[in-house]
Amino acid sequence: MKQKIETKLIIIIGLIVLLLIPIFMIQNLIDERSELQQQVQVDIAKSSSDEQQVIGPFIHAQYLETVTVDGKTSEQLMNMTLLPESLNVSSNLATFEKYRGIYKALLYRSQNQFEGRFKTSALAVLADKKIKRLNLILAISDIRGIGQGSHINVNERSYELLPGTQLDQLLQGIRVELDYETIRKSEVLPYQIDLNLQGMRQLSFAPVGKNSSLTMQADWPHPSFVGDYLPIESSISARDFSASWQTNYFATNLKELFNQCLFRNECTLFKQRNMGVNLVDSVNHYLKNYRASNYAILVIVLIFASFFLLEVLRDEPIHPVQYGFVGLALAVFYLLLISLSEHLGFNIAYLLSALASAILLSVYVAGMLKNSKHGGLFLCGVLFLYSLLYGLLSAEDYALLMGSVLVFVVLSLIMLLTRRVNWYGRHAQDDETN
Repeated sequence: MKQKIETKLIIIIGLIVLLLIPIFMIQNLIDERSELQQQVQVDIAKSSSDEQQVIGPFIHAQYLETVTVDGKTSEQLMNMTLLPESLNVSSNLATFEKYRGIYKALLYRSQNQFEGRFKTSALAVLADKKIKRLNLILAISDIRGIGQGSHINVNERSYELLPGTQLDQLLQGIRVELDYETIRKSEVLPYQIDLNLQGMRQLSFAPVGKNSSLTMQADWPHPSFVGDYLPIESSISARDFSASWQTNYFATNLKELFNQCLFRNECTLFKQRNMGVNLVDSVNHYLKNYRASNYAILVIVLIFASFFLLEVLRDEPIHPVQYGFVGLALAVFYLLLISLSEHLGFNIAYLLSALASAILLSVYVAGMLKNSKHGGLFLCGVLFLYSLLYGLLSAEDYALLMGSVLVFVVLSLIMLLTRRVNWYGRHAQDDETN
């Protein structure tokens, strides 16, 4: 009996190791399908519009300065930027999806209103200069997303939108050409901008104002706030969310970083100083499938342990081939899950895969043990195990805790059921008596 138990344990361990092969193959398949979906999203972004970051508005002036070097007088091209005294942005996002085959990408159409003012005192130095350019600029990471109806008003005057920023470091965007003689008459230069912008997943704004605020609303219940600043207030429901940000020069150091970007071409830190949102796809079934497959070995070990326990307690041998078929059926569950979830969603796919796997295993066990009652009990046990696994996948914050408790409970149950088993054989005590 001892030799049988030791041999069977070695065989079971070997089968578990072999079953790692199909599990790893299924995980590789999940990775391939996930990468294919990401590639489709990249392709859709290339044909429509990508993630959007909006920088501005700001005023950029280019003028000629007369300089004298070693007695020689020449004109030198100079640049000057002016950031707004205040910047208030209101953004409203409406999401939609684009499909290619079974794959999809999440996009949005946003209506953005900018309001604020500039102090024009800093522009007084241009009074006796030969001005080459004087533009109000709004830099946009992907100008293909600019929609109809966008316009800019400066000092209650509507300006024609022109494509491009005429800046090498922030090349994409829109601008309007300002008249210096007109704007110098006012100490304060108010502006209003309506920007209709389409993008994919992420939308962020650079807080270029001395005092900047942003309010955002979207019909999407799974926001991930991005940038260096978290919202001061946020409200998330089952259907939508809203959030608001507020910051100033003292918290951002943005003026210095902005000048480094424009005049030294050091833009990395500047572009990180933003506030916005990334619309997360909470039903990423590839991620859930991969997480489910990580528990495959635990499920196989628990099922094999129950079979081995049945052998020990009832002295009913189970052939290694039967162990192998049961293990393959458990592995095929994850293959069904990934294929069905691409068409039906993860929750329905999990339900159908669990039912199919549990019914197949229960029918096989009933025939293997020649006892339909045991098959029914096994059906309930497998469904209960899959229910626990679904709970682990749903409770992201408590997955480790629930998994640890599950392993402890199962181990405790096995130890209690086998505490009186004579692992040296049922007849060892009789031999000692004789």
